[in-house]
Amino acid sequence: MSLVSLVKIQEKQFKKAIIDSLQLIDYNFPKVQNIVIKPNMCYYWDYTTGCTTDPKFVGNLIDVLREQISPKVNISLVESDASAMKCDRAFKILGYDQLAQQYNVPLINLCNEKSDKATTTVGKTKITLQVPYIIKDADLKINATKIKYSMEPIKITCAMKNIFGCIPYPQKYRYHPFLSEVIVAANKLMKFDLCLVDGQIIQGAQTRKMDMAMASTDQVALDAVAAKLAGVNPKSIKYLQMASKEGLGRISFKNRGIPWEYFGGIFPRRGTKEKFMAKAYEMVNKMHLERRLMLD
Repeated sequence: MSLVSLVKIQEKQFKKAIIDSLQLIDYNFPKVQNIVIKPNMCYYWDYTTGCTTDPKFVGNLIDVLREQISPKVNISLVESDASAMKCDRAFKILGYDQLAQQYNVPLINLCNEKSDKATTTVGKTKITLQVPYIIKDADLKINATKIKYSMEPIKITCAMKNIFGCIPYPQKYRYHPFLSEVIVAANKLMKFDLCLVDGQIIQGAQTRKMDMAMASTDQVALDAVAAKLAGVNPKSIKYLQMASKEGLGRISFKNRGIPWEYFGGIFPRRGTKEKFMAKAYEMVNKMHLERRLMLD
């Protein structure tokens, strides 16, 4: 079984939480030269909403990398434009411009980077995506993500959905009719080595301070734990089932650190009312998507 750790963040001590979470999964950083970190910057909502990765979490991760690998290691923070989000604007609004200056690291808009086409098969579906060279050539790829509810059929957003954001194509809504397949394809073509969750603040049915950090080298297992925290059966999530069949990871896991049931007990889960509202929103969003595709 794959190891997934959960630890408590004590008084915003991100660095200790990151180190503790990595020790629990027996992780040792390899000696590398080029590292990319992919935070979750899905929109312009800052970290206090629970929707985006706290830049302080990423800053402490950079400290850990420089201490445990080398002060001279090359670290890049990567993100791409989305259907309703301009990456360069998000860097500024979410505090990553300031972080980049403080830590002397580049901010990379993947839509402006050189990339190459790559093709993979998910089930019987052949999918071709652009893969940025900076990701392809990185020695170590780190996924610094969040846990959130999402629309059907993916139900939750965590490690694997965050890599969907690496696709250097702004109009990602075009992938929504076959979103699960594209999420799996993106993770096959851009395999990240380490997944960390900034769970200090979680956006569920409400926004709640949970002071949690997670770590795993298996993005499927980590997403399975995230689903359980949110009260969702991992086996009901299409992309997780597909990813498991494609050999990307395991839905089964071994929990180290604080039992997932503790954080599951305080996770702001959706009740009947929230599920109904989410379903209504999904139907409206689907109609808008279909109309937009027709207009395009």
